[in-house]
Amino acid sequence: MNGIQSELDELIKDAEDRNSGYLEFTVKLLQAEVTHRERNDLSNRLRVAKLPPSSDLALYDHGVDNGLTKARMNQLKELNCLDQVYNVILMGPSGTGKTYLAAGLCAEAVNKGYKAYFRTMDELITMLKMKEITRTAKGDYKRLCKADLIVIDDIMLFPVEKATAVTLFNFINQLYEKTSFIIITNKKPAEWAEMLGDEVLATALLDRLLYRCEIINLSGKSYRIQNRKTIFSD
Repeated sequence: MNGIQSELDELIKDAEDRNSGYLEFTVKLLQAEVTHRERNDLSNRLRVAKLPPSSDLALYDHGVDNGLTKARMNQLKELNCLDQVYNVILMGPSGTGKTYLAAGLCAEAVNKGYKAYFRTMDELITMLKMKEITRTAKGDYKRLCKADLIVIDDIMLFPVEKATAVTLFNFINQLYEKTSFIIITNKKPAEWAEMLGDEVLATALLDRLLYRCEIINLSGKSYRIQNRKTIFSD
């Protein structure tokens, strides 16, 4: 009962000052424990989600002209896509806010109680290759198989070997229509066949992802380049 232990002295003082009855005092003790456990649970779920450092949509710069309106952003934040098991593909050049937006939506999902996880393509593939070898990878695999949402960052950024592509397809096919995906890519669907080196496999993969899917094209100049930092003051 760590929550009760940490709040006990303050709760006793409050009860004495207010001449609280035993029932009210007991309820406050239990409320303190519940709050403590909920806080720890959220902290743990955020940890295993593996979100990037910047993932707070409250800090999103709506002044950036990348084609995404504030109204549409607010619709995405409602997370209706998860309840309907829809996918979202965020497409566009580097620096247009794809990763920030996806990470923010993932954080929103975690905060609302969904099982949501953020993985780069490289992290996901490594886990799939190692899931029969290490306990850590196996645990992560089981966790993702029960996910409400999986964000995959930098998918198709680099060419993918045939065996790796098959592994990725099998994973997504396994969760097809059970888990929502947010896919971050700078490649158009037509270019996926080139990156996978297999048009049939690319078609099958896209068929699963695009069946129930919203494609959001982000555009404009790189936010990082326009807001780059310098060590000089002038």
